[in-house]
Amino acid sequence: MSMHAAAPLPLLSIIVPAWNVQNYIVACLASVLDQMGPRHELIVIDDGSRDATLARVRTLLEACPQVACTVIAQDNQGIAVARNQGLAAARGEYIVFVDSDDRLLAGSLAALEQAIDAHHPDVIACDFRVWLPDQEDKSHRVGLRYPHALLRDQATILNTFFADRQMYVWAKVFKRAVYEQLEAPVFPPGRVFEDVSTLPRLLSQCASLLYLPHPIIDYRQHPASITKLISEKWCLDLAGALLVARAHLERRGVDASVKTHFDIAAGYFFIGVVKDSYELPRASGRRVRAAIKAVFMESLFGDCAGMLAAVQAGQTVSIDRGHDARMIRQVERALAGSFVFRVRQTASRKIKVWRRMRRNRKAAAAA
Repeated sequence: MSMHAAAPLPLLSIIVPAWNVQNYIVACLASVLDQMGPRHELIVIDDGSRDATLARVRTLLEACPQVACTVIAQDNQGIAVARNQGLAAARGEYIVFVDSDDRLLAGSLAALEQAIDAHHPDVIACDFRVWLPDQEDKSHRVGLRYPHALLRDQATILNTFFADRQMYVWAKVFKRAVYEQLEAPVFPPGRVFEDVSTLPRLLSQCASLLYLPHPIIDYRQHPASITKLISEKWCLDLAGALLVARAHLERRGVDASVKTHFDIAAGYFFIGVVKDSYELPRASGRRVRAAIKAVFMESLFGDCAGMLAAVQAGQTVSIDRGHDARMIRQVERALAGSFVFRVRQTASRKIKVWRRMRRNRKAAAAA
């Protein structure tokens, strides 16, 4: 299904990569289709699903002949390749990504259209909602810290982004032309954390950002244990994503303040991965920590002392400067190989794994 060649170019291209999501895809696409009009196109990329995902997509879209939509079926190559395929097929002036297990919240396309018509920014930064379908009372809105204005200062754009650390491409609506400024492939194939390496590069190309205080996505939280996700590759991919972003920022010649904010954000990611690595088998965890330490040190523009001085002098955009300072000191201890740090992390992770296993057993018994 495709649009007639003579049709005007859409304002918004909504791209939905999908893989083995037969239980979620109908609700996801319905949330998009309910809002679509003549200025929109929908592109669904099925990434080699082995369940009924593709069949359900086609059935749903066949019932909506009035909507401009394209379905691309490819062999399984991962979400990065699927996103790149969607970008290649998109004709809209702006790109809206929606993950296939999430929902586009009501009124989002209209709010984006209004913002574009009024300001035509390079990127629109949006709030979103953390969605727990089985614990709706715990669902909550996540707001960004950009001022409610059109920003044209690149340092403010990037510094606030690194302070928020919300690395989700679906929470940023970029002009397609901004994506086209990056070397292909935009999203690095075969890696997790493709957003972490891609978003800083995209934002560094933007001369203007509009913060839209409208939650556009219901970000579904799955009850699956994180132990199924943590692996050596998972840890190394995150560290490697920082290197990709750093190299691009260096080439762009970003402001010194941006380098400091990047280092602080990198510190948060580094210490998070170090802590998660204690859930790996002992030998694997040691390998990971040695590898990511080297990558982290290479990704920094400065050092921990410089980060701490900037935080303590109030020179940074921050959610909580006290928390930032504590994080930087933890990074220093981790880099120094502190025995006390290792013992605390080993004990802390064992307790967390035990608690998670207990919750899972209770959930299984109640099911």
